[in-house]
Amino acid sequence: MLASVVECASGRYQKGEQVILNGWGCGETHWGCLAQYAYLQSDWLIPLPNNLTPYQAMVIGTAGYTAALCVERIIDFGIKPHHGMVLVTGASGGVGSIAVALLTKLGYQVTASTSKIDEAHYLQKLGAVNVIDSQILKEAGKPLQKEQWSAVVDAVGSHTLANACAQTQYGGIVACCGLAQGMNFSATVAPFILRGVTLAGVDSVMASYDKRMSAWQLLSQHLDTETLADIGQTVTLNECIEVANNMIAGQIKGRFVVDVNK
Repeated sequence: MLASVVECASGRYQKGEQVILNGWGCGETHWGCLAQYAYLQSDWLIPLPNNLTPYQAMVIGTAGYTAALCVERIIDFGIKPHHGMVLVTGASGGVGSIAVALLTKLGYQVTASTSKIDEAHYLQKLGAVNVIDSQILKEAGKPLQKEQWSAVVDAVGSHTLANACAQTQYGGIVACCGLAQGMNFSATVAPFILRGVTLAGVDSVMASYDKRMSAWQLLSQHLDTETLADIGQTVTLNECIEVANNMIAGQIKGRFVVDVNK
């Protein structure tokens, strides 16, 4: 959510300042974030980065901010582009699309896994070097498999996550932020104790202010904003239910920005 401040009782933000809201249960346990006005805690908000437009920030959205948190975990862990290929699962979705574009801009080579293999050109345009059918990762696999990835951004969970861990190179990291396939994790400890693989959970909902600011700065400084035109599209408030149903059914790609005034 992006909003222009009308009034701030805490004094943290000035009238007219543009702010971003991600997580904190808004849209889940707190209603009204598709309204024209919302009453929010100032501690939940961060200022819009100077070099992003409101539209660009909302194409990025919570999914893109989550992708940035995952990419930061990979960077902070010490994985560099020359260490090898990075796998992004659920690559056609909101998290995956931004992860592919951001990692590419940072110099990493990316393999994108997607169930929408006919959309390979979309992912290649975002920078993916390889596009693979996600089906090859969705079934139960061996505890240890051929080492392929220096790092992984996983938004899928379940067998996909287990296979990604089993395929990660010695000393690599898997940043896990989603459960599109399921919450189960049918794996063994083999990748972690025999290859030193690290499985890092990434939460965007309750992340600290500093983590949020860092993630948005990474996006504002390194994401190629021209790619956002390919990732995002605007819909009206009346179209939200249809878009949401298509999203749940796995029939969408990229990001949708809701214009609450239409």
